[in-house]
Amino acid sequence: MTIGFLGAGKMAEGILSAIEDRKNVVMAEKVAERAAEMSRKYGVATTGDVREVAKKAKFFFLAVRPQDVDAVAAAVKPILTEKHTLVSIVAGKTLAKLRKAFGAKANLVRVMPNLALRANAGMCAICQAAKTPAKDVKLVEKILGGAGATVVLKEKDFDAVTALSGSGPAYFAYMEEAMVEGGVKLGLKPKVARLLAEQTMYGTAKFLRESGMDLRPFIEGVCTKGGTTAAGMEKLDVPKFKQIVAATLAAAAKRSRELA
Repeated sequence: MTIGFLGAGKMAEGILSAIEDRKNVVMAEKVAERAAEMSRKYGVATTGDVREVAKKAKFFFLAVRPQDVDAVAAAVKPILTEKHTLVSIVAGKTLAKLRKAFGAKANLVRVMPNLALRANAGMCAICQAAKTPAKDVKLVEKILGGAGATVVLKEKDFDAVTALSGSGPAYFAYMEEAMVEGGVKLGLKPKVARLLAEQTMYGTAKFLRESGMDLRPFIEGVCTKGGTTAAGMEKLDVPKFKQIVAATLAAAAKRSRELA
C-alpha cells in the first residue's frame, strides 16, 4: 500500500519517522531543498506536484499550511475517488470545511496532533467523517500510534483537545520555565536548573503513565506531612492556581471555535 503526504513539514516528518516500511511512501513538497532532504534522510520518493501523490496513493496525509489548503484541494479534487482517504492534520480545518474543499468522494479523517509528534511522543486526537471505513481509522491509529498516543473522539471535542493537548506543550514549557527561574534564584546555574526541572517533569509523567496511579494519591504520597514538598504545596495548592489553568484552557478552546 502506498502512503502519501501532501506537505513535508516538521509534523509530516514526525509521522513519516514512525512508519517502519517507507519504500512505498511518496511526499509532495514544493521546496526543492526540503524534498531532497526527505528523500536523502528517509529514502522516500518526492515530487513537487501534489497531483502525483493523489494518483499514486489512495491513502494520504494533508500536512500543509491552512492557507494552502484551498490551492491543494483545487489541484487534487478532480483525481479523488471513493477509494481515496485523506487524513488532515491541518489546524482549524473541520470535516465540513475539508468536505467543501475536497468534494464528496474521498473519505475524510481529521487529526489534531501536538508538537511532541516531532519527538515520537505526540498526542493525536482522531475523528472521521460519517462514511469513512473503520479500517481506515484503524490504519490512522496504527501509524500515529508509532509517533505517540492516540484517542478517537467526536469532532465536537476537538476544541477542548486543541486547548489541552494541542496548545498544552507551550503551557508545559512555561511551567518548566518558571521552575528553572525559581531554581536560578535559589543559586543554581541555568543549565543545571533546566536539567533538574526537565528530567523531573519527564520522569513524573513517565511514572504516572506507566503506573496508571491516580493523581491525587500520588501528590499526597510525595507531600510528607511537615516536609519540604508540603511546604511548597502550601503556596501552589490554592484555588487561584487551578482557576488560572482552567481559564487558560477555556480561552484557547474559545479561540479554536472562532478559528473553525
